[in-house]
Amino acid sequence: MRLLLIEDDPMIGESMEEVLRKENYAVDWVRDGDNGLLALRQNVYDLLLLDLGLPKKQGMQVLRQYRAHGGGVPVLIVTARDATASRVEGLDAGADDYLVKPFDVDELLARIRALLRRGKAPNQAVVSHRGLQVDMAGHIASFNGVPLHLPAREFAVLRALLDAPGSVVSKSQLEERIYGWGEEIESNTIDVYIHHLRKKLGTGFIQNIRGVGYKLAAA
Repeated sequence: MRLLLIEDDPMIGESMEEVLRKENYAVDWVRDGDNGLLALRQNVYDLLLLDLGLPKKQGMQVLRQYRAHGGGVPVLIVTARDATASRVEGLDAGADDYLVKPFDVDELLARIRALLRRGKAPNQAVVSHRGLQVDMAGHIASFNGVPLHLPAREFAVLRALLDAPGSVVSKSQLEERIYGWGEEIESNTIDVYIHHLRKKLGTGFIQNIRGVGYKLAAA
């Protein structure tokens, strides 16, 4: 899962980025509204964490502009503004949830999980392919009825392939799904995750299209 954090306070931003990466989310962090909108135009995210008091463009403006242009990613406002009027304005502008600072980390993570579950259409919540069943929001998988243990980044690679059944997904596209900006990426990381997945699913489950990327074998 890749998240965008728009937060101008360096201490809060660093803390949130650290917490989210420990939970194995890929996180991109920007510090003003203009760069937030730019990131949303240039990248694909599963969730947006949005502060309201931002430089260059206020968070409420970012939200309205994003929704006006058809942006459908779930948005969690995370702000110190606790007035009822601010909550109502944010939700009416298109936010999916509203969390007031200071907050409990466990509550933040729970709200993120709830929004990620909600962001999936019912028919996308559980995906099946050749004996594999994956609960996307619950991060639960089984193969031929046997539960699978999938560390977070293995799960993210598999999810990226399941999001594009029958299509080739390049190594760089897979890297984008599991790493945020600034994280060091080793050259063979994706190959290692694919190797681990093949050991659990069988060598023919994920095909290597030489020089292009990977794809799931036909159902």
